[in-house]
Amino acid sequence: MALYFLINSLGGGGAERVVTRLSYKLNPKKIFLLEDRVQYSPPLEIEKLSTFTPADSPILKTLYIPIYVRKLKKNLKKGDVVISFLERANFVNALLGRKYKRIISIRNSIGARKGYHPYSFLIKKLYPLADFIVVPNRMLGYDLQNFVNLRKKQVIVIYNPLDIDEINRKSLESLEPLSFLKNYPYLVNIGRLTFQKGQWYLLRVFRELKRKQKELKLVLLGEGELKDYLVELAENLGLKTYVWDRDKLHEGYDVYFLGFKNNPYKFVKHSKAFVFSSLWEGFPNVVAESLAVGKTVISTDCRTGPREILAPDTDFLKETKKPEFAKYGVLMPTFERKKLKANEKLTREEKIWIDTLEGLLEEEKTLKEYEKKSPERAKDFEIEKIAKQWRKIIKL
Repeated sequence: MALYFLINSLGGGGAERVVTRLSYKLNPKKIFLLEDRVQYSPPLEIEKLSTFTPADSPILKTLYIPIYVRKLKKNLKKGDVVISFLERANFVNALLGRKYKRIISIRNSIGARKGYHPYSFLIKKLYPLADFIVVPNRMLGYDLQNFVNLRKKQVIVIYNPLDIDEINRKSLESLEPLSFLKNYPYLVNIGRLTFQKGQWYLLRVFRELKRKQKELKLVLLGEGELKDYLVELAENLGLKTYVWDRDKLHEGYDVYFLGFKNNPYKFVKHSKAFVFSSLWEGFPNVVAESLAVGKTVISTDCRTGPREILAPDTDFLKETKKPEFAKYGVLMPTFERKKLKANEKLTREEKIWIDTLEGLLEEEKTLKEYEKKSPERAKDFEIEKIAKQWRKIIKL
């Protein structure tokens, strides 16, 4: 019996980071990629099953699923275990057949989607074929079982792992050539520049915070298809905006778009707080990672993940409409799923975020209290604990 991982790519996302971390502990024989993109480099063999890139048509890549299945089967023997991550890889895994043990890992909330989703039909038809379905939190498992007809013991909750030692080591690395950030109060956000992550709200909120906090800066780490929209919005808001592939770096900017960084933790370490604006999630790794760094997290209470990380003793079905100062961080109302322009009126949720962040930045006692508690919660996601749970289902 050999163990293999299967994922769309190893680009700069949360699922890709989970695969990289688990590869060190579970030692798969190989990682198969559906696309030709590698930003993380785990210490084992990688095989690409196509030359597609993330920019290629999702429809074309979905139609290619039967070819992926045929190519993958040529590399497998009866009884081999395949663990897949992300939907298209999960569809390929589910279709491999009963000769293999198929464990699929869900990364994003199905219940949080609004209206029809093109993958809905495939999820309902193919996910029940898997031997086990791993979800990164209880809420996602609840959503999945309400959406798909599954066996009672088919769904297993395993949180995403953190390599706390590595995170803390990297958080101490130099900020050069951005060491000037240490001289300013700044908020930091990490995430792909996509609709899901909702960073346009942070820009609009930040503009209001700057009226009182003149020295405050906003640092955004990530790449994505909304880059041009977000940069234009920042500039239309009157914010001096740095873009990693356009501008000469200096300390005179208000907003810093820094692109993808292999080490985001050093930016979190020196920030005032980590701010998270996602409209929906699965298990937001960056929330747990920011706790490991010892930083206050202010996050939307979106489905799913932030509540189970920051308020583990509360009802995971709850979604707050006002600021909730939870045990390990601050949960905030989730924003509307609507892109906004610079001149549009502030929403109710934006006003709540502005008032709450102003209070936290002006009176830092609460921030300091959360910084003391944060590492305690992060220990629950320590990689060896999580790896033991994975080993158990691999052997079942």
